[in-house]
Amino acid sequence: MATRKPDCVAFREIWRKMQVEITLAKCESMNKQNFSQQLKEWFFLHRRLLPWRENPSPYEVWVSEVMLQQTQVSVVIPYFQRWMESFPSIRALSEAREEKVIKVWEGLGYYSRARNLHSGARYLTDNHGGELPSTYDELSRVKGLGPYTIGAILSFAFKQKAPAIDGNVLRVVARYFSIEEEVDKRRTQKKIEELTLSLLPDREPWIVMEALIELGALICQKRPSCPSCPLKEGCSAYREGRAELLPNRKKRPEIVTLHRAVALITTGRELLMRKGEAGKVMADLWEFPYFDRNVDLEKALGLSLTSLQKFPEVTHGFTRYRATLYPELFQAEHRAVKNFSWVSYKEVEKKALSSGHRRILELLKNRGYIEEHGAV
Repeated sequence: MATRKPDCVAFREIWRKMQVEITLAKCESMNKQNFSQQLKEWFFLHRRLLPWRENPSPYEVWVSEVMLQQTQVSVVIPYFQRWMESFPSIRALSEAREEKVIKVWEGLGYYSRARNLHSGARYLTDNHGGELPSTYDELSRVKGLGPYTIGAILSFAFKQKAPAIDGNVLRVVARYFSIEEEVDKRRTQKKIEELTLSLLPDREPWIVMEALIELGALICQKRPSCPSCPLKEGCSAYREGRAELLPNRKKRPEIVTLHRAVALITTGRELLMRKGEAGKVMADLWEFPYFDRNVDLEKALGLSLTSLQKFPEVTHGFTRYRATLYPELFQAEHRAVKNFSWVSYKEVEKKALSSGHRRILELLKNRGYIEEHGAV
């Protein structure tokens, strides 16, 4: 009679639940009410005044949380304000042209976030009357909404008891319970999600949820300021002197360095540019011609070029790349160039450019070249 092989998946799930239950038991012994009270008192004294924080609409929560992904709060504030002025409602966003959406987002990076907001707004207008629904299942059908953003909307907009696990909360909870597993793993994140939910009180849970995020942003940073933390007495990593060693993460991919020659090619009133292809990192963003530094520009573009001026190099970071751009201004006659367009100085200002090429355009303007040559 053949023996049945153990179900590894089921075993791992049983083991994970056992570990969570053990940690939850520790959590109960740490007095959840005292935890919540200490955290709330700290939060009310130290929380930052942010434009999306005081009595926000579900739409404002959605937009702010999407913008805050991979982006510092200080950078987000003016973008959030400009976005809400341009698209004050989900319906207004759904009716906007994609070019305008990308232009308003210009400089914030990770442009798929803007496209997902736009697509999500159209879905909500078609299926929910231009409003965000208040259930996890319905929100999960909106393009671009993952577990964290859904949790944030449910918690901060609809005042529900829902965990919102971002990088800040991962650090706080991993240290508080001295979690050794890599927090990049889904099962570890699930464990932290359950622990976070266990820490939320039944009364005003959204305050404690936001306070956990704020604590991670201001105190429990990569290099924690443990002496200033209101939770240090109950923090396992602090007691063990291991706060700076946690959380454990997988090794991230190394940064790839790029060096690119950027050709600013003008006819006197136009600049040669190209729009990023759909599906590429810079999709829908306009850029000047760029090549490896050893490429023959005249041969690559089929143009006769006269060098006018070299500009200071510009650094530009995106995803896992760090590019150094070497801009140079050239004069050329107006001729068709495959995959490129001639764009008037006036129209260049209306285009959404990648951040590196936007800085190069600013260099061109600051030197007075565009004004001197007839830009409107």
